[in-house]
Amino acid sequence: MTEPVGRTDATRTADVKHMKWWGWGVEGVGFRHEDKPGFAPFVQRAIGLDLQAGEHTTEGPDFAQSKVPPSTAPEGFVTLLTDIVGAGNAVVDDLSRVVHTYGKSLRDLVRIRAGEMGRSPDVVVYPADEAEVRRVVDAAVEADAVIIPFGGGSNIAGSLEPHVDEDRVVVSLDLGRLDRVLEIDPDSGLARVQAGAQGPGLEARLNQEGWTMGHFPDSFSHSTLGGWVATRSSGMQSDKYGDIADIVKGLRVVRAGGVLVIRAVPSASTGPSVREMVLGSEGRLGVITEVTVQVHRLPAKRAIHAYFFRNLDHGLAAMQEIAESDVSPSVTRVSDAHETGFSLATSKESRGIRKTAQAGLMAYLRRRGWNLDEMCLSFIGFEGDKAHVKRQKSIVDRIVRRHHGIGVGRGPGALYDQKKFDTPYIRDFLLDRGAAGDVSETAGPWSKLRGIHAAVYEAADLAYEDIGRTGWTMSHMSHSYHSGACLYFTFAFVFGDDPLGEYDTVKRAIQQAFVDAGGTISHHHGVGLEHAPWLEEDISPQGVAIMSGLFGAADPGGNFNPRKIVV
Repeated sequence: MTEPVGRTDATRTADVKHMKWWGWGVEGVGFRHEDKPGFAPFVQRAIGLDLQAGEHTTEGPDFAQSKVPPSTAPEGFVTLLTDIVGAGNAVVDDLSRVVHTYGKSLRDLVRIRAGEMGRSPDVVVYPADEAEVRRVVDAAVEADAVIIPFGGGSNIAGSLEPHVDEDRVVVSLDLGRLDRVLEIDPDSGLARVQAGAQGPGLEARLNQEGWTMGHFPDSFSHSTLGGWVATRSSGMQSDKYGDIADIVKGLRVVRAGGVLVIRAVPSASTGPSVREMVLGSEGRLGVITEVTVQVHRLPAKRAIHAYFFRNLDHGLAAMQEIAESDVSPSVTRVSDAHETGFSLATSKESRGIRKTAQAGLMAYLRRRGWNLDEMCLSFIGFEGDKAHVKRQKSIVDRIVRRHHGIGVGRGPGALYDQKKFDTPYIRDFLLDRGAAGDVSETAGPWSKLRGIHAAVYEAADLAYEDIGRTGWTMSHMSHSYHSGACLYFTFAFVFGDDPLGEYDTVKRAIQQAFVDAGGTISHHHGVGLEHAPWLEEDISPQGVAIMSGLFGAADPGGNFNPRKIVV
């Protein structure tokens, strides 16, 4: 077994890096459209936003204008926490508390940019190990304080913010110092990892030893393993490696007075699965400190190929046949016509031979009778040794041809692979210019996907009409399963006089369309506060009753992230 990899100085003061307080990612990184000639005309057509008009800034709002409520943490309590975690690791300054107030949903960013904090944590603590987490938890429960675990702060479902009328002291427990790969068992392909490990660091450390976890959510660059477990996330390569629920084999969760330990065994018949209870629990059952995950040897070859389909029906039919076949791709994704148009608009200008080749391809498709306004772009990924990849791709190519698709090589797939974590920056770009851009995702059986897609478009269009704005909706299918897949929707419009009211109208319409058409309210973003109003329609009143009973019995004092998922 390998030695621990990562930070070793458990006594240093907190130097955990966070995203900028007012937007996605780090300072100085953002979306630029000047080298994408199709983007400005596309945005003008889609939502009526003229990117050349008006002034805007990319420097963010002035923090001094933020209305940060004062900390209510008693001095003695802060001193007690400091004695546990060390000087500099229990902080009450305004910026630290604001960083830990919200996640990164559109609702969060609209409020935070307006300086509206609502209810902020009173103190932020950075424990160095599980022993310190236990002492912090015990001290907080003894003081009847609220404990909200914090990973990378990327959540977009309202899973992090304290309830607006919470009158107890709120502790944001930041796991950022618990970021080590503790052990790799090469015989079993299991890795013990601390819950605060962020995606890039975790994957780099595994890669050093020749392993990969294969979990790459959109938030990968800034989210943590513990957060993935707490929200039951999925990664872009879930077709091959599984969702986080498939990857997690063991857990350690600090609770009041003890540690819940789920040993890493292949399978067990030990009553209702406590492991499953922790998955997706959003901090309500305790603080996840360590996760044992399934890891895989790095593949010898990895390739993502691009395909065009005549329309979405052909694309979905091909993805379904692939899911039902013996092929095991790492990625199966097909964008609808609207998202395909967006993808082409965000491409850099083609020149020379590439430009000529693209023009020739479009002309060829027109001659074949394709309506390019209905064309759908697809990405399919393959991993393994050279012979395996070749065989898998040959089977997929035959399926694609049967459904009137055409392969267009590795170039677009390589670009997608390179830019796959950059999409959240576009949301900030639009917010800087007074426009909304947000996402909602669902999952449903293959037999219902087309109906869900149509229902969401209809509901969104009616919502845009209701708020009097020109709106845009687009979607892709991803995360294929034998019985169905995920549909991931993006919607956008220019704000009027009531940004959050208008946003709520559109968001509610889309979420309601999910359940009405037979989908779930969330495939991988979690519940939090954002999706809780639809939970009963999704899992039935009895399902909510069981979940409420679990949380109430496991945390009778309501100290662990209360009122998330269910009240």
